[in-house]
Amino acid sequence: MKRALRIAFVCDLLEEEWPSMDLVAEMLLEHAQRDERISTMRIRPAFARRLSRLPLGARRERFAFNADRLVNRIWDVPRAARSVRRQNDVFHVCDHSYAHAVHALPAERVGVYCHDLDAFRCLLEPQAEPRPLWFRAMAQRLLRGMEKARVVFFSTGAVRDAIRKYDLLDERKLVQAYYGVSPEFRVTPDAPVSLEHLPIHTLGGRPFLLHVGSCIPRKRIDVLLDVFAEARREHPDLRLVQIGGTWTDEQRARIERLHIGDALVQFRGIDRTELAEIYRRATLVLMPSELEGFGLPVIEALSCGASVLASDIPPLREVGNDAVSLLPVADIGAWSGHVVKLLRDPSQGPSAEVRLAQAARFSWTSHAKIIVDTYLGLS
Repeated sequence: MKRALRIAFVCDLLEEEWPSMDLVAEMLLEHAQRDERISTMRIRPAFARRLSRLPLGARRERFAFNADRLVNRIWDVPRAARSVRRQNDVFHVCDHSYAHAVHALPAERVGVYCHDLDAFRCLLEPQAEPRPLWFRAMAQRLLRGMEKARVVFFSTGAVRDAIRKYDLLDERKLVQAYYGVSPEFRVTPDAPVSLEHLPIHTLGGRPFLLHVGSCIPRKRIDVLLDVFAEARREHPDLRLVQIGGTWTDEQRARIERLHIGDALVQFRGIDRTELAEIYRRATLVLMPSELEGFGLPVIEALSCGASVLASDIPPLREVGNDAVSLLPVADIGAWSGHVVKLLRDPSQGPSAEVRLAQAARFSWTSHAKIIVDTYLGLS
């Protein structure tokens, strides 16, 4: 009987607090472990607190923690991978932000999942995204690691096209593997879900717009806030719920200038069951990003039956297709006008049948099978 292929999965440190990357790794491992043709190992060393355990004072706590994150990522994770390289046949780096781990492994037996090119933008478009020398050096090491890998997986055609545009990789090593939708994201939950312990409970049943994701610049939170402020003029009871981010100082100033602070709810750290219930209750889900690799909240929301408005950019067009309302990037008038139209008459958007059918195209089982089959083909 042929021995099972031993695959080690290099996962992000949980302390990085990147929920989407944690989800992708978790779903891949969960579904790959069902395949009898392979055996699996997770590489995620315990987070070592070197500076952040010292009494440095409140002002230095964040700096100390970020320094620990950096050391754990660039030193401890590759060392952990190197220590088990003889115990495994191939290695899968679940996030390109850890592609430097390839340097610690036999590259001909390593694959990397490239979610987007954000980590390399300071090298590819230095004028658009200037970064200090140390950051560029780190990005260069990541890129070199990904270039050395035997195979590179990607999510959407937009990521593949960007790789082609910058001539980063040999196309023969590229393999597409769409993300999936976790089972919690469905129209009808398995059991009633209470949100009374979450800030959303304070909305008191008012209609709300929902944004899920971080507050980094490419998410265009400025557009989100402006659109909400415009729509609220006609619908004073409307609220905005933002999950997963933290307002920046610039965003806080905008909120104050727009006089919408009393209508906003922002929080983090919820589980998928709670997030799915919030999708189900949302009046509309907005995704005004100017750049994305995939746009996981789009298919999560669609799978819960929610109506989605998204920027008309290639990845969101590919993932959302005709199941979402696609609008020009940063066109406040078009966005706010469409929000108001759907608030008045939800039937003006894609039907529930179309939304659910589009979400059904995405499967974590398929995602894992593509990746496992690829590694089996290398052996």
